[in-house]
Formats: sequence, structure tokens, C-alpha cells
Amino acid sequence: MTQLENEWTWREPIDGQQRSAAEALLNEIADGRRMTAEEGLELLRNGPQQPILDAADRVRQRLHPDGVVTYIIDRNVNYSNVCTCTCAFCAFYVRKGDDGAYVLSHDQIFEKVAETLALGGSGILMQGGLHPDLPLDYYTDLFRSLKERFPDVYLHCLSPTEIYGLMKTTGKSAEAILTELRDAGLDSIPGGGGEILVDELRSRRRSSCTADEWLGISAAAHRLAIPTTATMMFGLGETAEMRIQHLERLRVVQDDTNGFISFIPWTFQPDNTPLGKAIPNRVPVDYYLRLLALARLYLDNIANLQVSWLTQGIDGGRRGLHCGANDLGSIMIEENVISKAGANHTATERLLRNTIEGEGFRAVLRNGGYHRLPERPIPELAERQ
Repeated sequence: MTQLENEWTWREPIDGQQRSAAEALLNEIADGRRMTAEEGLELLRNGPQQPILDAADRVRQRLHPDGVVTYIIDRNVNYSNVCTCTCAFCAFYVRKGDDGAYVLSHDQIFEKVAETLALGGSGILMQGGLHPDLPLDYYTDLFRSLKERFPDVYLHCLSPTEIYGLMKTTGKSAEAILTELRDAGLDSIPGGGGEILVDELRSRRRSSCTADEWLGISAAAHRLAIPTTATMMFGLGETAEMRIQHLERLRVVQDDTNGFISFIPWTFQPDNTPLGKAIPNRVPVDYYLRLLALARLYLDNIANLQVSWLTQGIDGGRRGLHCGANDLGSIMIEENVISKAGANHTATERLLRNTIEGEGFRAVLRNGGYHRLPERPIPELAERQ
């Protein structure tokens, strides 16, 4: 069965023997036995929903037995919306010279960082388009200046796709670029641009780099002691086989490098995107939770799993904490990419903490590297949001 044959559905086992066999398999995997790609595909298509969610919750408990769910206060600073790529799923990019095209000055970014810290933020998530003219010095000078002005700020910046863009504009290798960025103050790299790591789909959706290039840049960062997050954006017209292939490719790289610190799946948001005309419907929350749980079971070598309340809403985020996720993500003081495609959910630090605690967990603030931070009161400015 492909997505187009029967979108976002699965077959619950009706036969009692089949259900018992599936539950026995899930128990083995929850206890630590590695899932195969064939088992993952069968469970995704035909596995019983609640036992999958319950098995993922058991894995979360095994990996994080202290009952902590983390969250972060940061801001997605989009330094430029100019991009040489025309991804079919993106509503953010513009061409150089188009109305509304911008590049933030360093001073504008300093102001955003200062405001983030005043709201209790611990770091900055910074991403942008593949700008054809920005030199590497734009980034290295910026990172050095940020560390000088804000010594404790954590810089989680520049996805593998952006590193790929810098390779094209500078002619340098990924290793050379990453070394310069690390030495300038880069702490870790977000997993943007992962989408679905299958070139058959990436070429149809006009992704800027191939799966091998994205994975290779991630692995190069790991070898330089730069941790990265791994992501999946699904609902792009991919098949169930492609979703499992994506997870398998991440697991193989992680076996080799151990550099992915978290996996974060979210769903395609169609509004204002070229692809939205062909795929106007969003992935249902129940299927999102199914994939989230399956990812927790499959990615046995990645410690953290983040649920995307930004695309699923705060109720979907709450439910995800019982489907394998141990992280609720960020309040997103500023977010300009997914929101332009129709994800308009918002949250405050108080809401995230109340959501975590309301589900029976202990809420702990972290930074972009998934390092837990000391307890502190919510800043008064943040309480007035």
C-alpha cells in the first residue's frame, strides 16, 4: 500500500493471533532488541496503534528513567530569506532582488539575541536561505561577536543544507567550513533540510542537496565534535517505505558517529507553498503520533526524541509525551518558516511547563545541545507575554 492508495491509514490486526504476534514483537523491541527495516514497515502499515504507542513510552522510560521532560527557550533567527533553491514545500524563500528580500545586519541580530536572553532564553537557533552572496566571514564574524557580547549564549545554527550552500559559494569542503564555524563559536547544528532522505522524492520536491550530501555533512560535523539534530518532515507524497528508509539511514550514520543528539519529526504544512496545491491536507495527529512512536522504537541509538507541538498543536504535543517523546521543544519566540506555511500554534514558557507537569513529568529547561540547565524562575518579562 502506498500513501496515495490510502493516505494516512493503517490496518489494525483483526485476527487475535496476528495481534498477539505484533505485541510480542513490540515487547522485544521495547526491551532493547533492534527493530529491522522489514519489521518497521510492517508495524507502520499494519501494527496495532495503542501497543505501538505504549512500547515507545516504555523505551522513553528506559532511556530517561528520572521522569524528566525537557524544553527550551530560544528564537529562530532567520538571518536572510534569499535562497537559490526553490523547494516545492517552502513558503519562506524569495529570490535575490525580489520584493521583501532581506539580510539581517549583525546589529539587528544582536538586538534579537538580547531580547531572547531577557525572556529567559539560553540560546539561538539561526537558519536562513542559501544566499548566493554571503561570504563565510558573515557567519564567522557574527558568531565571534555574539560570543564576545553574550558569553553564555548557545549557538545552534546553520543546517547541513546551509553548509552545502556555503560549499557551493566558497569552494571549500564541509570539513573546512565546519572547522572555521566551530572555531568562531558554533556549538551545534540543527537538522533542517532533512525532509525525507530518499533522492527519488528529494528530486521531485526540488530539495537543494541529496540524501548522501545531507548525511555526509552531518557526519563530518560529528567527526569535528559538533553535535547535530536529525529531523524528518513527512507528508510530502512519500511512501511508507521511504519513511522507514529515512529512519534506517539516520540509524546507520549514528552507529558510525554517535553525533545525533535528538530526532525531531514534523509534518508538511501546505499553506502558501507550491506543493500545497497538490497536497492540501495535513497529516492527522493520530498518524503523526504513530510515526513519532515508531521512530522512538527504531532509533535505538539516538537518546532524545522531540514532539512537534508547533505543527501538531499543544494537545498533540501533550499526547506525544506518552508516545516516546522526552522533549517538548521550544516556545519559539520567533519563527518565520513553518508559520508562513500555516503552522500558527503559539506557546509560552508557562504553558510548556504546565503541559509537561500536567502529564506527570518534571519540566527541566535545556539548551540547544540538550544539556539540562539549573532551575530558575520564569522571568517577569516572559510572564507578561
